[in-house]
Amino acid sequence: MRRLVTGVSTCLTIGLLAAAAAGAEGYSYPIFDGASLAGWTIENDCEVEVQDGALLLKTGNGWLRSDHTFGDFTLHLEWKAFQESGFDAGIYIRTLPGGEPFPKRGYQINLLEGRVGHIGNLPGAVTEGLVHPPGKWNVFEITVAGDSVSLAINGKEAYTVGGIEIPRGHVGLQVEVPKGGQFLVRNIRITERDHESLFDGRTLAHWEGAGQPAETCWAVEDGLLKCLKKKGPWLRSEKQYGDFNLRLEYRLNEGGNSGVYVRVPENGNHHRDNELEPPAGFEVQILDDGAAAHRKLKDYQYSASVYDIAGVEERVSKPPGEWNTLEINCKGHQVTTRHNGVAVVQVSPETHPAIELRKLEGFLGLQNHGGGVDFRNLRIGPAIEEPVAAAPE
Repeated sequence: MRRLVTGVSTCLTIGLLAAAAAGAEGYSYPIFDGASLAGWTIENDCEVEVQDGALLLKTGNGWLRSDHTFGDFTLHLEWKAFQESGFDAGIYIRTLPGGEPFPKRGYQINLLEGRVGHIGNLPGAVTEGLVHPPGKWNVFEITVAGDSVSLAINGKEAYTVGGIEIPRGHVGLQVEVPKGGQFLVRNIRITERDHESLFDGRTLAHWEGAGQPAETCWAVEDGLLKCLKKKGPWLRSEKQYGDFNLRLEYRLNEGGNSGVYVRVPENGNHHRDNELEPPAGFEVQILDDGAAAHRKLKDYQYSASVYDIAGVEERVSKPPGEWNTLEINCKGHQVTTRHNGVAVVQVSPETHPAIELRKLEGFLGLQNHGGGVDFRNLRIGPAIEEPVAAAPE
């Protein structure tokens, strides 16, 4: 991440569910909010549902993967098997999509009776005698750093082994109910070692109103950053950024309209058609795509589009009232947006020459376009290396 100014991260409180911290050790938050599958994508033929604040691995064969990928991280979770014997599931780390019913490239920490904690393709990742009997909760603490993984089971160190060759990937839960029965998983938290907080859950620290006090139309309630339905300023970051990876979650009211400003000048300009016009950044759209008022949209106006430059390749917005994940990765003039776990925009000068008219550093911003949007889990880290989008033949 290329920052023009550096600063100190603060503590973060996410909603009423749990506390999350950001600092020298990274950004920590509940990757499962206890109420929904926000932040997760079901792959292949399986069913997962929320039951009393836990995830129930209910039916089928497949996996539940995180929307985001992770490099170095610590994952905390608790699990319980229903079957008395022959139970089987798994926890995926640095795993890539693809494969059916289960992914083919990655690493799985077994939840198989007699081999709990083992990783089949990493010699030495074995455990003995640390797991509670079926029907009781077990606590896993998994730390992945560089090419190594460490596992603690129920508070006791199990192993640290090397050999991981995939630099980043998803975390996930294997669902293998026909063979291994149902599982419950709860209290899932992750610490992203390479990200830091942009919202402390209590104040508007890290942000300021552009031209007016932020409090005119922005508020912090129940750990959420809320854009109220009032006229007022957009929120501008206190720092300027160059290359970065920005991650956040947003929730719209019906008909809601907002956006994320990227590398904009102090005045927020995010439109530029030629070199004679003033410098500008760009906007990544946030919108209730299905609202009646938004029926006639240009392709670059749907959620996660790079406004006025590139439309989404796939529309994956969730309806008003549900949480969406959004990731914006900027490295030079190469821009990727991921929406609810899907790469929907990939921009490079080769595919979208207009991006070269936009600044390579500037402020971040959250747009007030009539209010009715909530944000949580805003964090920023270094830009991720992405394949370069090629020009169409």
